Amino acid sequence: MLAPLHERHDVDVWPGDEAIPRAELLKRVAGKDALICVLTDRVDDELLDAAGPQLKVVATISVGYDNIDVAAVRRHQVAATNTPDVLTEATAELTWALILGITRRVAEGDRLIRAGGWKGWTFDFMLGAELRGKQLGIIGAGRIGRAVAAKAGVFGMTTVFARRDGTAPRGPDERTIDEILVTSDVVSLHVQGTPANRHLIDRKALARMKRSAFLVNTARGSVVDEDGLVWALQERLIAGAALDVFEKEPSVHPGLLQFENVLLVPHLGSATRETRGAMAALAVRNVLAVLAGDPALTPIF
Repeated sequence: MLAPLHERHDVDVWPGDEAIPRAELLKRVAGKDALICVLTDRVDDELLDAAGPQLKVVATISVGYDNIDVAAVRRHQVAATNTPDVLTEATAELTWALILGITRRVAEGDRLIRAGGWKGWTFDFMLGAELRGKQLGIIGAGRIGRAVAAKAGVFGMTTVFARRDGTAPRGPDERTIDEILVTSDVVSLHVQGTPANRHLIDRKALARMKRSAFLVNTARGSVVDEDGLVWALQERLIAGAALDVFEKEPSVHPGLLQFENVLLVPHLGSATRETRGAMAALAVRNVLAVLAGDPALTPIF
């Protein structure tokens, strides 16, 4: 994936398996013309100042770019790019894995067997919820949200999409967020992790959901108020939740760990060999384009 860069430029690669420490990143970025980073690397004035005025491009290997201070990048006149499109299907597939996993209690059953708790088949043992005839509510009708919706018909589900309050519906399948919460059997989140979307799903929103409904989040952890989610689960206001992202990654709210009806996955939305390779390759192409004086393939702004 990095071979095209090595062929034309000197490349400094962080060799660690864990995220690069902030102090190390600030030291190693000094004097560089380009930075390829991931969502755990904060790109702000401090980093841009540490890099120096020769820095031309920052390429994040992610579709979301809440790790990048866009205003700071603009001030420093640095190009910024992300990797949209290439991870759409992988994240949509994981979303359906979470939907099926939580509604059919797959992880719960796995834990039970591993603990030696299964005593044999019985008629009403570990009953889950079917999807056929149910409604899927999508909050965030971008590439990934639409890709998730495209697969709903296979499971016999109807899909509705949320629109912001105060905006007119563009089609019969659009609803207000409140209508989505009140009527949907599965609510799937696909919005960006912007300040405006922080705690979009809070106590009030959770209390509006059907008691038989499930919440699925493959967007950003900040979109869900985890204290509120724990409260809603304790009060049995929803049937369960499946989360791929968390407010304070890699930490997980300890209250979520106590529930069997919560499926927790360590941010695996785009985690396939094919997709992560394509994301890295796109970031490399963006860097090569900017360093060559050409426009970026997928600019953030």
